[in-house]
This record gives sequence, structure tokens and C-alpha cells, in this order.
Amino acid sequence: MASRFVKRWLSKQSQEQQAVDPNADVIRPIPEIDSYSNPESKDEPKNASVEVGEEKVEPGSGTSADDTSSAMDDNDPAIRDIPFNVRRIVSFEDDPTLPTLTFRYFVLTLLFVIPGAFLSQMSHYRTNSAPYSIFFVQICANYAGQAMARFIPPVQVNIPFTSRGFNLNPGPFSVKEHVLITISAASGATYNLAFTPVSIASLYFNETINPAIAIFFMWSVVVTGYSFAAISRQFLLYDPQYPWFQALCQTALFETQKNQREHPSRTSRKQMIVFFSVLAAVILWQFLPEYAFPMLGSMAFLCWVAPENATANFIGAGFGGMGFMNLSFDWANVSSLGNNGSLFLTPYWTQVVIFMAFVINCWFLIPWAKFGNLGSYKHGLMSNHVLMANGTKYPLVDLLTPQSTLNETVYEELGPLYLGTQMLWGMFFDYASYTSALAWAGLFAWPTIKATVIKIRARNKSPNGESINFQYNDQLNILMRAYKEVPMWWYIALSSASFVSITAMVASGHLYIPYWTYLIALATGAIMVTPLGWLYALSNYQLPIGTTNELLYGLMINAVNGHKNPTGATIYSSVAGDAWYRAQLMLQDQKIGHYMHIPPRATFFSQVFGATIGIPVNYAVIRWVLNTKRDYLTGAVEDPSHQWTGQTVASALSSSVQYVLVGPRKLFQEPIFRVLPYGFLAGLIVPLIIFLLHRTFPHSKLKFHLWNTTIFFSSLSNFYGNISSGYLSQFIGSFVVMYWAYRYRYKLWAKYNYILAAAFDAGFNFNMLLIFLFFGSGKVISMPYWWGNNAVSSERCFALED
Repeated sequence: MASRFVKRWLSKQSQEQQAVDPNADVIRPIPEIDSYSNPESKDEPKNASVEVGEEKVEPGSGTSADDTSSAMDDNDPAIRDIPFNVRRIVSFEDDPTLPTLTFRYFVLTLLFVIPGAFLSQMSHYRTNSAPYSIFFVQICANYAGQAMARFIPPVQVNIPFTSRGFNLNPGPFSVKEHVLITISAASGATYNLAFTPVSIASLYFNETINPAIAIFFMWSVVVTGYSFAAISRQFLLYDPQYPWFQALCQTALFETQKNQREHPSRTSRKQMIVFFSVLAAVILWQFLPEYAFPMLGSMAFLCWVAPENATANFIGAGFGGMGFMNLSFDWANVSSLGNNGSLFLTPYWTQVVIFMAFVINCWFLIPWAKFGNLGSYKHGLMSNHVLMANGTKYPLVDLLTPQSTLNETVYEELGPLYLGTQMLWGMFFDYASYTSALAWAGLFAWPTIKATVIKIRARNKSPNGESINFQYNDQLNILMRAYKEVPMWWYIALSSASFVSITAMVASGHLYIPYWTYLIALATGAIMVTPLGWLYALSNYQLPIGTTNELLYGLMINAVNGHKNPTGATIYSSVAGDAWYRAQLMLQDQKIGHYMHIPPRATFFSQVFGATIGIPVNYAVIRWVLNTKRDYLTGAVEDPSHQWTGQTVASALSSSVQYVLVGPRKLFQEPIFRVLPYGFLAGLIVPLIIFLLHRTFPHSKLKFHLWNTTIFFSSLSNFYGNISSGYLSQFIGSFVVMYWAYRYRYKLWAKYNYILAAAFDAGFNFNMLLIFLFFGSGKVISMPYWWGNNAVSSERCFALED
């Protein structure tokens, strides 16, 4: 019944849209931009069917469909703009009558958000963290929802003092409830970036931010990012050419779970068997490299060949060396390197760019710095600490006066700040990636953005101008026309609430920054949202915040008198940085809602609701940790477990002291720092050179438009901290999965790739949670030393010099 109703409604809507906007299909995505989402598109079996069990499913029916009645091909205007990978996963049928925000949704959201917010926030104070995987929620919510649908009586409950009510059990657990629970957990069962200034103020300045101020600030920072999503959603959410690979991965698992729950078939059974088999295998395997057999995390073959040769050890070591010919069998090292996500999700061209950055960084620049004349400061080559001239760690806290200003006398005694050479070029390329994101998006994304603006203007002139998705005529957007769109005033209300809250806090002197810098933080965040979201939607690469925001704040604050408290830099970074982080994550989850045909208003509510639940839990964890682990976190007392180190907070303090107390002008006058500001210039010039090469040779086999300088520069800035293991293994894996299997075993790849991605990530996170619970949450239990867990070097690189 529902299927026939949807088909009749779609047919009617299609006819109405053709009458309203007969030229809607004139504007087409330009080829060079379209190739970002699928650089091997010319080799795709465009009209080939995929065998699903004993049947064949035509393009457009989704991996989940056993019914081929909705089959479409590239000649259908409703399907041709949708990327090929998306067609294989997303269902093109919908039932608008399925329940969404039910009693079950609210109960399970509370059940999964509260412990997730606790665990995620606590992990950011520890050396070894226990990640709270969203796949854990997605798997468990499926079974918990089915259990509630089976055992809760279908009782109608009236809301007191109103004429409204709800049913405790409105029927079978629906896929839309399942998706909304998971989206709420993604919004609330996480940590809050604003924990950094709250922690720094308490630990290093003995200032406790008022609990109400802290909670409202944490909420306002998140809401600022969510409201900023409105800036980019018209460009990045509804346009079908943007796949959002992480959203696609979760959609694949949702569709498989839905089929197994509602319409079990041979294919869905196979997919679930594969998923749980790989999940169990990864959980068991990860106990080896993470606990019992650490040598598997970095297989340094050159150390085995020449164990007493210091040079060979340095070249081959993955921890403290170049990592040449070094392999890793630890999923923590193989996946999620450099913020680029799983090798099952990230396009092959992105992983090539990342690997080339690794090669240049670790196999070219590091030996040049160690054995050649790159850099005059030879201490701490791969260290991420601020150092003194003699190579010892700089006592940054000693630079602070009781008034939170720079102690000039101590600074003169200790001397200028130094950084290891790799950290220096990391800062240079970090600056370059920031401006490159703007330049690259302006040069390569402008045609698409311009086309979108034209569509929006055409939409606003039409009688149906109230709906954003009317500017697109693909099947997914047609299905979403059954639901009311999120009105712009909802986003404006969120933005206004956060703006008023933070304005009041800054004006009352609770947030350590001058008000005008808050306005600039909002402006910079708004500018960066679209180019960074565009990059993430196409490449699965999320540009890290880095230290650019702290640098900008340092430049501003040192141009005026007062407000020299280093906490201010983290306040500024929380606003400006989380604006684009949260906006990207909100758009990613809204894309899941788009793929799964969830009413946009329900998706929006679930995101705000999840965050609102999680933030008070985050704050409670912050206060508990600061009250019970203070001496460990400040270093006054050594933690016997070596877990409560607060490395994230300490690193943020280091950046703040550099940029706020010492100041960029004094810092960049030092010889080793003088070249760093030119990174911003490089980020502007290099994309222009690549763009000119692309325009001059548009059909070159070198594919200049895939030489993304933002990803390249950002990857070059990510390889500090003594770790160079895992990148070679990741590249080999990406070649097998995203190049060879995609090109030559596409049927198998289409059926299982995203299921495998979910299984590997979920298995790894489950294992981390188990290790934390079994060996680290209470009494820390260390693995006895043996051949595969040597006390001196797990890699057996015994001649490696510090």
C-alpha cells in the first residue's frame, strides 16, 4: 500500500515540478568537479547489474532491494546525477508513514547518549582513550529497539494538561527511529571542544569558571557550529554529486540492518554474516598489537636486518624514525591517519595525495634534517614539545605571572623558545593548508557554487520557493519533497541564542577575551565552513584545526593591551574552530537523513536534542576529573598508571603561551621561526599554479585537479610526534580496496566495501573499550615483557638514538 502511494505521489510531484521549472535540468555539474567524487568514473560499469544473492539488481535499486521494480539507468533524469556508488546503497523508495520521534526514540537516545558523553569526555584527559563508536550505537540500538517493540505494551499515554498523547509502542521498530537515535548519539555522545579553556583556567590559573557559564558556553559553541551549517547546506547537502563517504558507510549498514529486520533475504543474511564475522575477528585481533604483541604495530624490518646499526634503525623505525619499509598490522595505525578516515571510505586519489605527503615528510625531509643541513637546530628533530636551546623541555608555566602575563625576567633567563625541525615545517604547512583551503575552493569549486546560486535564485522566483530541494530533480530530492523543510528561522534562532549567551558572558568578563575578537571568531568560522565542508564532502578529509586560530588570536591580542590570559586563545579557538567542525558533522548526519529519507525537521531536532543532553554530562565529567585528578594532570604528582596525563590540555597551553604571552611578533623574530608566516603565502600561490596547469592541460593523464594542495599541506603538518608507522600499510590497503577491487571486482566491492568499513571501525572501537575496561579502568594491568613486547623497544630497534 505504502509503496503504491509513494509511487503515485512521486509521479504527481514530478509532473508538477516539470510544469513549475521546465529548465531545471539545464544546469549540470561540470565534469572536472564531478570527478572528485569518483576519479575512475570512466571505468565504471555504468549500466551493469550487480548480482544480489540469486538475483540481479539494476542501478538505482540500492544494495538493499530485492525488488527490481524501481530499476533506473543513466538515461533517467532522476538518477543520472546521483554518483554510482550512492545508487548501489541508497533505496529509492520511501514510506512517509513510518514513525520517527517515538517514545522508543527518547528512551534509547538517553540510554546511549549519557554513557557516550561520559566516556568520550573522560578519554580526553587520558593517555589511552576508549573511543565511543557510533557504530556501537547503530548496532545496539537496532536490537534494543526491536526488543522494546516486542515487549512494551501498545498503551496510549495522555500528556497531562494537554489534549495530546503518544503510544508507548506504535508498532514494529522502524528504520527512521533507528537512524534518529544514531544521529542523536553522534551529536551528544561525544566530547566538547570547550573543555579545554575550562580545564586550563582551573589547572593552571586556579580559576573556576562558574558552572552555569561553563555549561552555557559549551552549549553555545556547539550550537554556533550547528547554526553555521545553514551557510553550507544549500551547496553541500542536497546536491547529489557530494557523496559524504562516512554518511554513505553508515547508510549501507542501516540499509542492511533494515533488510535483515524487515525483509530478510539471502543477500542481507550474507552481509550481516560478513559484518559480524569481521567485527568479531577485528575485536580479537586488536588484542595482539594493542596489548599482547605490540611489535605487530610497527614491523621495522631494517632493525631486524641490522640491529646494531644506528642509521639503519633510524631509517626503519616507525616510532622515532623514518618508517622506511615499515609495515603495521594495527588498525589504529593503518586507518584514520591524518584525519582522512578509513581506507575503505576515502577515495583512492585522496589516499595517494596523503601517501605522497608522508613520503616527502618522512623519507625526504626527515633524513635531510638529520643527516643534512635542513635546519640549524638539531635537538628534538621529531619532538612535539617546546624546547630550550639545550634541547630540554621548556618550562612554559614558569613564564606566567600571577596576573597571567609574561614574566619578562624569567623569559630573559630561560631564553627564546625552540621547536624541533619537523614541528617547525609542520607549522609552516599547517598555515599553508588554511589559506590553501580558501584558494582551492575558490578556484575549483566556484563553478559548482555559481551553478547552485543560480538554482537558488530560480527557486526563489518559483511558486514553490520555500523548499530548497526543489532546485534538484534527482530521485532522492524528489522523495524528500514529501516532508517539510527546516525553516531558516530555526537556524537563526539557534544562532541568536548562542550569540546572546556568549555576548553576555564576554561582556561580564567571564571568558577572558575582548568582545571584538569574538565577532572575528564568528566571521572566520563562517568563511571557512563552506570550503572545508566542500573538501570533506568530496574527499572524506576533514582539515584539522591546527594552531592557526591561536595564531590569529595572538596577533590580535598582542596589538592591544590587556587580555593576555592564555585561556583566551582556547576560548577563541573553541568558537572559530568548532564552528566548522560541528557544521561539517551536522551536515554529514543530515546527509544520512537525506539518504535514509528522514523528515528534515526530525533530523534537526534529533541533533539539537542529543547535544543538549550530552553537554551537561560533559561538564560533570570535567568537574569530576579536575577535582579528583588535579595533581596528576598538573604534574605535581606522578600518576602510577601513566594515564591521567592531560596531554591535550597541556598541548593547548603550550600553543597559548607561545601565541598569547610571547606573541607572534617576538616569536617570528627568532631566526628559526622567521620563515613560518610564508606558509600562508604558499597556500595561496601553489593552488593557483595547479589550477593553471589544469586549465592548460584539462585532459592530461596527470589529473591536476586531483592534486589537492589543502590535503597535501595538511598531511605534511600531521606527521610530528615520532610516529611514522602505518602509512605504507594503509597505502597498500587502499590500493587493493579502493583501486584494484573497485576497478576489477566491482560487484564484490559494491556489495561488501561499506559493510567492511563499518565492521573494521566498530571492531576496533569495541576492542579499545574492552581493553580500557579490562586492563585500564580500575587497576592498570600491564602486559609482561617478552620477545614481541620488548621493554626497551617493541620494534626491536635497540640502536635507535633519541
